Amino acid sequence: MMALLSPLLPFIRNDFTLSYTQIGGLLFAYNIAYGISQLPAGWAADRLGPRIMLTVGVAGVAFAGLLIGLSPNYVVLALFLVILGLVGGGYHPAASPLVSASVKPERRGIALGIHQIGGTGSFFLAPLIAAGIASALGWRGTFLAISIPAIAFGIVFYMFLGRMGYTNTARKKAADASATGPPEPRDLRRLSAFIALGIASMVLVYSSLQFVPLYAVDVLGTSEEWGGAMLSIAFFGGLWGGPLGGYLSDRFGRVPVIIAVGLVAGPAIYFLNLASLGVGFYAVLLIMGTAMHVGMPVVEAYIISHVSPQKRSTVLGIYYMGSRGGPAITLLIGYLLDQYGFYATYTGVSVVLVTIALACAALLWGKRG
Repeated sequence: MMALLSPLLPFIRNDFTLSYTQIGGLLFAYNIAYGISQLPAGWAADRLGPRIMLTVGVAGVAFAGLLIGLSPNYVVLALFLVILGLVGGGYHPAASPLVSASVKPERRGIALGIHQIGGTGSFFLAPLIAAGIASALGWRGTFLAISIPAIAFGIVFYMFLGRMGYTNTARKKAADASATGPPEPRDLRRLSAFIALGIASMVLVYSSLQFVPLYAVDVLGTSEEWGGAMLSIAFFGGLWGGPLGGYLSDRFGRVPVIIAVGLVAGPAIYFLNLASLGVGFYAVLLIMGTAMHVGMPVVEAYIISHVSPQKRSTVLGIYYMGSRGGPAITLLIGYLLDQYGFYATYTGVSVVLVTIALACAALLWGKRG
């Protein structure tokens, strides 16, 4: 459901006659709520168990999507996007510790990368599905058509989790199964730098990608349908980016991989300005999507390996709050687009990411993680 918003932005923009700043406001409404919800969701996952939190993250999101499909105006749409963000925050802080507890520590990276494929697959398929449905039913009909079966799936998912034994007790056993000691002060500083780079890479790449459908329509001259579907190219990279990142981090260490992500993704954002519509532009999207997804399981595995079980979901909640809520800077990006255009804005975002990557590399260098 969350993957539908960006590819449908050209349709929503035309329906409500919105500026880039107003489009950024819609993305801000969702992203800030999604980010803020991650921290209490992490706290709740440590206490309520994964069954409730995972169900809210599935069925709750589907119900919010139903409301979005009924939105009569811009303000109501923004309000329902806030609801979508709030209920969507329950999934990640509950799911990642469960996945990590099911494998040996040296296999956590690849396991989390494989787990990531499910979410990435939805972001890969959603633009293709949304473009097809929206051409026939409009953007509202797209949300309605997808949310109704998703609600039914959420109910089935809740019963399935109960049969599998994922309750409060299972959550505690999962924590015990992968216990580690709390980080020392020096490790805490490294942990902070590592998380900061992971958040920056996710936020700046994802925020740039959210405006790609509009860039494709307004600058490259594509149709609304193709502009929305184009996001699938970026998220196609995530289908192998997550497992690749997990494998590389297990093989070579978390630190070199996360530094490489920032140093590759930053220039890629700038190259959006230079590539014309065709193979070159598609390659840039693929590199951005792959780099972003390579970093996700690496950060999760690093946190799980360096934080005590009692605080693990809470720290993951902090990371998810920053990485998923950070794209709320889309409000600023939308304003910059209205004032300075795509070239200057994408160039600025690229410079910021490379600068952060170099600064964090100086703090992390010398330890593989």
